[in-house]
This record gives sequence, C-alpha cells and structure tokens, in this order.
Amino acid sequence: MNISTFDDLLQAARSQPDPQRLLFVFAGVELPDDATPAQRERFEAGQGGALVPLMCVDKRPDELASFSALVEESSQFGPQPWGIVFAAALSGTDRAPTSEDAEKPLERMVEAIKRGEHGGYIPFDTQGQAVQIG
Repeated sequence: MNISTFDDLLQAARSQPDPQRLLFVFAGVELPDDATPAQRERFEAGQGGALVPLMCVDKRPDELASFSALVEESSQFGPQPWGIVFAAALSGTDRAPTSEDAEKPLERMVEAIKRGEHGGYIPFDTQGQAVQIG
C-alpha cells in the first residue's frame, strides 16, 4: 500500500493481521546557531534548518479517529509549533504492544531524528500529507 496521507497510514495499520501501535515524534525546524548567511537566507525562505524533536506519543490505531485528532492532542503539550511528525509502527504478535513496549522504540526514534537518520520513518506535514525530506 502506498502511504501518501495520514489516513492511509491509519488504514494500513488497522488492516494488519497483527495488532499495531503507532509511534509519533513531533519535530520543529530550527536554524542552528552556527548557520552560514546562505543557510539563514534559505531558512527565512522556508527551506532548510535542523529538525528538533519536541514531543513523542504512541497510540493504538483505534485510539485515533483522524489526523486532526492527533493535531488537536499535540497542541495540548506545549506552545512550540511543530512542522513535521514522524510515524512508525510497532507490531505485536499475540497482543497489541503497550505504551511500555513503545518506550524504547520511541527513544530510539527521537535519537535517530536528532542525528538526521529518519529514513525508516514516514514524515507528515501539518496537513497530514506524507513528505520527502532531503
């Protein structure tokens, strides 16, 4: 299945034979302190910058009605706006993974995003559209 929207992700997770838990890392985009003048110019034009994880959450697919529900929930966790949310899935076998099961994978996601290693995750913009980074 081609995942081009958040709704595609929800549909895919709900249709898996094994129970799923979805992992999300919300990231802001900041200009590094040591940015060059050219990088500053690109950033001011809406391009470039560094991805900075702001918050993370895990959910069962049945706990999310839509992308707008996730966005609304994210607004309760702080005033800093996010620009990208990275998504991944954690599969269970005989039971759905719990939030406790998701702690370490979420920590690894956060650390990977800090290092710029986000190829294994699906990034969505603030409208719920999958985006290409890089």
